[in-house]
Amino acid sequence: MTFTRPIMMGLTAALVAGSTVLAASHVNVEGAVKARQSHMQLYAFNIGILGNMAKGEVDFDAASAQAAADNLAALAKIDQSAYWPAGSSTEDGLEVKTRALPAIWESDSDIGTKITNLVEATEAMAADAATLEGVQANMRSLGGACGGCHEDYRQSDN
Repeated sequence: MTFTRPIMMGLTAALVAGSTVLAASHVNVEGAVKARQSHMQLYAFNIGILGNMAKGEVDFDAASAQAAADNLAALAKIDQSAYWPAGSSTEDGLEVKTRALPAIWESDSDIGTKITNLVEATEAMAADAATLEGVQANMRSLGGACGGCHEDYRQSDN
């Protein structure tokens, strides 16, 4: 299933609008942070499978590559709005540690574009995951889609 840019922008608007509604309804903010961190771990796990194959660290297996790529595409399309309530950034003094920067929630945030890029990159990977060449060809754009968001909206490890 492919989302068009208007649909993705609508999903993004729901993410931002949903954040305000969730905060107002006393959502368990720390639970939301844990949920989004778990979601990110699932991305990392599946990207790791593909990355290890692309680098030749493990033998290429078409079925495993396709499953990982399909998982990534499915993860990118899940409505994550409940994971991102206002009050869940690095500056909000939560007990659970988060690396989400407050810039995500600013009105001039380009998070919608970044979400669209991620969906497109995961769909491209899923379309080409049947061959090692296809996985290798899509790793840069997939990494760029992940990194593009992390560079702007995730606190550095340093």
